[in-house]
Amino acid sequence: MVMYVMKWDIRQERAAGYGKWAIVALQRMLSTGDVTEFRAYRPVSGEREVAVTYEFADMAAFARWHQHETVQRTLQEAREYCVRMAAELWGPSPVVPRPVHP
Repeated sequence: MVMYVMKWDIRQERAAGYGKWAIVALQRMLSTGDVTEFRAYRPVSGEREVAVTYEFADMAAFARWHQHETVQRTLQEAREYCVRMAAELWGPSPVVPRPVHP
């Protein structure tokens, strides 16, 4: 499993149109078929901060997805609505390689 974590702030001047754009962008980002799970988060105390995670079966699936023309175009469009964009690629922990469900 590979997890791609993205964080950004919504541009104040584009906040009104962000929601509509984000729904279309998400549909495009998931259209390649390589994503196994997607989650989106907002802090309880903030309105314009966003964090999302995309999960993939393996590094090859992530690479196919990330290189896809639709994904690249959508990431480029995101710059119109988002600032302070950051991304990290995470893999399983060698100490706890599987989820723990207490």
